[in-house]
Amino acid sequence: MKTPFVNSRRAALAVLGLTAVGWGLARAQSAALSELRIGFQKGSFNLALLKSLSLLDQHLAGTPVRWVEFPAGPQLLEALAVGSVDFGGVGDSPPVFAQAAGKDLFYVGAEPPKPDSSAILVKPDAPLKALADLKGKRVAVQKGSSAHFLLVQAVARGGLPWTEVQPVYLPPADARAAFEKGAVDAWSIWDPYYAAAEIAGGTRVLATSRGLTNNNTFYLASRSLAGDEAALRKIFAALTETDAWAQAHKAQAAQRFADFAGLPLDTVNRVLERRPASPVAPLSAELVAEQQKVADAFAQLGLIPKPILVADAVWLPGQAVARSR
Repeated sequence: MKTPFVNSRRAALAVLGLTAVGWGLARAQSAALSELRIGFQKGSFNLALLKSLSLLDQHLAGTPVRWVEFPAGPQLLEALAVGSVDFGGVGDSPPVFAQAAGKDLFYVGAEPPKPDSSAILVKPDAPLKALADLKGKRVAVQKGSSAHFLLVQAVARGGLPWTEVQPVYLPPADARAAFEKGAVDAWSIWDPYYAAAEIAGGTRVLATSRGLTNNNTFYLASRSLAGDEAALRKIFAALTETDAWAQAHKAQAAQRFADFAGLPLDTVNRVLERRPASPVAPLSAELVAEQQKVADAFAQLGLIPKPILVADAVWLPGQAVARSR
């Protein structure tokens, strides 16, 4: 009897075949990993489902895998930088802050954009009707997160200087509490927190990231793992196979993710409604250029200590990682 992963494995291999040139031929065989430590967040759908399905074990036979959950990307990358994890998925802004702080880590892969999966929320009866109305308002946001860049872009689109909003830097759970009790005027947030708040009621969407940011998802690795192309290929194959299975079995995928993340099924279904197919591949030149714009925006506002060149921290197939900076 065929396993439920057979068809999705074929689909995953087809997707990976399209990136074969990008991956190149891994001629060198790397030493076996002694352990792989993966950092993930509650919204890391592919990673969370990969853990639930135990699919990575089939690709990394014999390698123990340890999973560590984080509340947001900045905390995950801090752990990656100090050697507590080897690999993880985050949004567009955390790697910019990490690189600007001199953290030794590398972009190794990415998923397609998810521009509908983040939003700036306000109360239904709030007087805020347009982005320009954020002037002077207190906005809860996780510092250095993708929602931080969404807020930067929203303020600029509203024709406001950054100094005319009052960001209140809070992790998602604390931000929701502050928003619900009226301690802040707005909340910039991503899924599944966005979906959970939306379904619970008491919110109105002032703006989503569509037209403001692409809300990209990146995978980053430690220096040692970025030097192990064979291992990265296996991880990305497992992630892409997981996503293909999820696309073919949406109801099962939603239930698995809900059970794993401890989220209501209606919240997960809302997340999946705005989540496109998300195979994982190395970064394209276009995506590196787009990420450079994120870095430049933060640098121009003085939100990171210095300008950075994103390409310095990007690993590409067939290339050795840069020397320690």
